[in-house]
Amino acid sequence: MNIMDFNVKKLAADAGTFLSRAVQFTEEKLGQAEKTELDAHLENLLSKAECTKIWTEKIMKQTEVLLQPNPNARIEEFVYEKLDRKAPSRINNPELLGQYMIDAGTEFGPGTAYGNALIKCGETQKRIGTADRELIQTSALNFLTPLRNFIEGDYKTIAKERKLLQNKRLDLDAAKTRLKKAKAAETKASQLNSARLEGDNNMVNFSYMLNFLHVKWLKSEQELRITQSEFDRQAEITRLLLEGISSTHAHHLRCLNDFVEAQMTYYAQCYQYMLDLQKQLGSFPSSYCNNNQTSVAPVPSASSNVIGSSTLTSTSGLVIASPTNLNDLKECSGSRKARVLYDYDAANSSELSLLADEVITVFSVVGMDSDWLMGERGNQKGRVPITYLELLN
Repeated sequence: MNIMDFNVKKLAADAGTFLSRAVQFTEEKLGQAEKTELDAHLENLLSKAECTKIWTEKIMKQTEVLLQPNPNARIEEFVYEKLDRKAPSRINNPELLGQYMIDAGTEFGPGTAYGNALIKCGETQKRIGTADRELIQTSALNFLTPLRNFIEGDYKTIAKERKLLQNKRLDLDAAKTRLKKAKAAETKASQLNSARLEGDNNMVNFSYMLNFLHVKWLKSEQELRITQSEFDRQAEITRLLLEGISSTHAHHLRCLNDFVEAQMTYYAQCYQYMLDLQKQLGSFPSSYCNNNQTSVAPVPSASSNVIGSSTLTSTSGLVIASPTNLNDLKECSGSRKARVLYDYDAANSSELSLLADEVITVFSVVGMDSDWLMGERGNQKGRVPITYLELLN
């Protein structure tokens, strides 16, 4: 029974406090009550915290979109995270593209120029997919997790204390209003008493009313001191929490550096993978000029160092074809053996398709374009671009 009485009393007190705050808040909005303003430093800290929260949420959400463009996959990961379970691993887009390329190359035949190129591209795409997976994992751990911890942890604590500070301010202003009203009532009663109304009963009634108003005034003063003390204490707690925002910015800066480093590693890996692939495939011609039965020979990548100003000799005894060697060969009536540096798909029936590392016979034909030689492999014969060849001694 005592517990029930206590709960009822507490419920009534809480309801009275809530009603008092609601009345004070409404009167402030209507301009009918005074409002205690926070000091400028605290207001600046509150503004800084709110700004940090808004931009942190935007950066975090957009980073998630960057790392995982598929909204369904993001929702699935969110659900598994809330269930505290590990999301199932799934193949990403580069890995899926790589697998399709490898399957297609196998179907067309690894011995064909196109099939061989597809397999090489597919293997590179799968390596890019692995690098992409590593970027997502590193970024989630070193960048997204600290941002999420701030939003779901530190800022929630700040918001809770900020709301409590708002309630303490409403209590303080409500106490100020009650004290102001009590003083006004006592002053008015004193003025009436000074008129010295006739009759003992009237004098007794006014004396009783004055004593009652004086007690109420003293009680309002005591309540004001208590609410002022609680407000000051809560303002100090909130200020200490808000001053930690500067430390949060410093921590997020370190996380941002980690994110940039992860991106730098990822793009460097992708660049190296594509550079290696380019060296394997060479630069395939994008267009051919068939006017007057002439063609423009494709030029391999600048990074391949195939064309040089002089003859370069390797440890295997091979001589890389330089312009001088090829010109000598074109002026010679004989034939030479040459190793193919890059895969090449014939553009028409007059050309010969090539596979990297195979050895063919080449010779010059009078009247042929200067960028081409005639190549021969068994019974197959056709024009080949000189920049794809490495002459053998």
